[in-house]
Amino acid sequence: MSACTPVRRGATERPPPPRRADTTGLPPRKRWSADLSASITVFLIALPLSLGIALATGAPLQSGLVAAAVGGVVGGLLGGAPLQVSGPAAGLTVVTAEMIQVYGWRVTCAITILAGVAQIGLGFLRVARSALAVSPAIVHGMLAGIGVTIALAQLHVVLGGSPDSSAVSNALALPGQLAHPHPAALSVSLLTIGLLLLWPRLRGLTGRFGQALGKVPAALVAVGAATAVASLAGLRLPRVHLPSWRSHALPEMPDGPVLGLLSAVLTITLVTSVQSLLSAVAVDKLASRRGGDDRVPRANLDRELRGLGVTNVVSGALGGLPVAGVAVRSAANVAAGAVSRNSAVLHGIWVLLAAGLLVGALELIPLAALAALVMVVGIQMVSLTHIRTVTRHREVVVYGATAVSVVVLGVLEGVGIGVAVAVALSLRRLTRTRITVEKEDRPRHPVHRVCVRGQLTFLAVPRLSRALGQVPEGEKAVVELNGSFMDHAAYETLEDWRSAHTAGGGSVEITGRAGQHIGEHASSHTCTPWTPWRNHQCTRPHTDHAHHTPRRGQLLGGVRNFQRTTAPLVRDELARLAEEGQRPSQLFLTCADSRLVTSMITSSGPGDLFTVRNVGNLVPLPGEEAGDESVAAAIEYAVDVLRVESITVCGHSGCGAMQALHGGAGDRDTPEGGGTPLGRWLRHGRPSLERLAVRDEEAAPRIADRDTADEVELLCLANVVQQLEHLAAHECVARRVREGSLELHGMYFHVGEAQTYVMDLGGTSVRRPVFAAVRPDARAV
Repeated sequence: MSACTPVRRGATERPPPPRRADTTGLPPRKRWSADLSASITVFLIALPLSLGIALATGAPLQSGLVAAAVGGVVGGLLGGAPLQVSGPAAGLTVVTAEMIQVYGWRVTCAITILAGVAQIGLGFLRVARSALAVSPAIVHGMLAGIGVTIALAQLHVVLGGSPDSSAVSNALALPGQLAHPHPAALSVSLLTIGLLLLWPRLRGLTGRFGQALGKVPAALVAVGAATAVASLAGLRLPRVHLPSWRSHALPEMPDGPVLGLLSAVLTITLVTSVQSLLSAVAVDKLASRRGGDDRVPRANLDRELRGLGVTNVVSGALGGLPVAGVAVRSAANVAAGAVSRNSAVLHGIWVLLAAGLLVGALELIPLAALAALVMVVGIQMVSLTHIRTVTRHREVVVYGATAVSVVVLGVLEGVGIGVAVAVALSLRRLTRTRITVEKEDRPRHPVHRVCVRGQLTFLAVPRLSRALGQVPEGEKAVVELNGSFMDHAAYETLEDWRSAHTAGGGSVEITGRAGQHIGEHASSHTCTPWTPWRNHQCTRPHTDHAHHTPRRGQLLGGVRNFQRTTAPLVRDELARLAEEGQRPSQLFLTCADSRLVTSMITSSGPGDLFTVRNVGNLVPLPGEEAGDESVAAAIEYAVDVLRVESITVCGHSGCGAMQALHGGAGDRDTPEGGGTPLGRWLRHGRPSLERLAVRDEEAAPRIADRDTADEVELLCLANVVQQLEHLAAHECVARRVREGSLELHGMYFHVGEAQTYVMDLGGTSVRRPVFAAVRPDARAV
């Protein structure tokens, strides 16, 4: 006898949602080894970059180390992108430098704290995905403008001078600086730039030895070599100066115009948020391409935004620069083989240790070497790949306007101008619709072709009406729609004209690159998830002969319609369920009949029901499964593992299994009844027949407000009651029922009437089972 045995879990304990680990497939020792190696690589990149960015902003140099350490430890622990590395970013250089110039360093730290608080609030409002709606052309243009500004400023330091706070002033003063360079600073800078550019090529030039050297970060090699040369040659150059941590500047209360402070907070919030979210998406793509056993979950962008907010609050409070997700360090982290967030945390710890133990070595670094490093990073922010991409998508105007505005006016103003140009360009594309009418002279049947190129909006309706009016009545027309969007005004105009033209004896065909789908919607109905299923226009492939419709095509058509109409509506909920695991409240056991749609008659959705379907909604008694224990296994899993709170057995009218039982298909005494898999399965329904045979008419199941239609319907009702008794015979079910933590219910669905009848089962048997109809205004009447 195969009674349900409880799994090793508390009797009333609900299963916890599955733990979402950072990685699966690698043993812990290998994970830690991979993360340790990657963290050292990222640390060696972050150390000189953090000092260089602090130098470029005009902030105390140790503030860059504080931001790198906090970004690694706090951002690594709390962020939503496991392989993302946060820290001071070159994209924030211009913004931070401007705020330090206006408000001073300590107020800038307070602004960083306020921006972090704003990011925490935005994270809880779950708006992270909305930030990705900003056109990539605007983001890339902003980064390019910042890169140009950085390069112009640091070029003055490379030449031995001092930069101005304005990019325009730096550009105007550049000829004079080029005429009088500082030889020592220039030589150190050129050495740094040369090594930065040539070191990555070493891997392909010198075989295995070159590949081993090529793994050492170019930034570390360039700055280290420049420092060594400057020290050995005795060059007198300004060098890194790290003041005592005892005199480290901490934030103070902001003091200044409220609107100016709010603008500064908004700028830091937007720039750091957008940069971090875009970097997280890019890291996801890099990690997915890497493959192997080190599977890493996709970034949770809302958590990433909240983690970034906490990181900025801590960094600002400790006197650090604003923090953002850094694409360069994150890409290096992925390339170095990191498999979890431990790599980012360890890199932050290494930066923290270096800030305390390597002060003497850090103070040997010439400022010219750091300036050259940051200048190269700024130049690389003007990406030719991005320029080619925006050009291919006809958004180079947005990119150029944003970049130039950022250089001339500032980051916030440049982004605002970029958004305005992007909106204007979109409106122009919406309104720029070409509509032409051509007549094709064919023998007997001339064709009038109306070609629409562009998007059909209400602004194009007058021209569309004039073009359609040129088609003579009673003749054939072909409307070719070469666009991807049609608003309601254009749809009604086209549909009204089509109806009138067809009524006048003409014919209309809608074609084109995007016109096929639009035409189908216009000619029949708009496809929604619950429009009539039979011969569904959304799922039926286009063919001239309906009886030749391929079934596979119909199924794939339904899948396409799901992806088009339903998937966008349920994607967030399914993502939540995928993360938390299934936690249904009910086991629903019903027939495999194709007409019985459980989600429809119960108004349930994903994660609500644990459904088991078989022929006849049968529950074999324990010990009588005859080799098929699938139903018993499902019951045990639902009761003991998922801890469902109720079980419903649902029969239905016109059940083929009950009709077969009534005709003797489950009879062991007939060869046709027991000789096939179906016949052997239907033997589990024999007790339902016997139930009707041994009980009197008064005890037979019935429907409350009408007589049963025939003997088959009576058998369907009796089968529900009988299977509930079989269900209660399973030990795990009986135990939960005795505890009062599990309810059993019977249900009968009349397909032709679309009417549901319910019956409760309080114990293990029912004296006089009655099925009551469920009404819209009450549970049962």
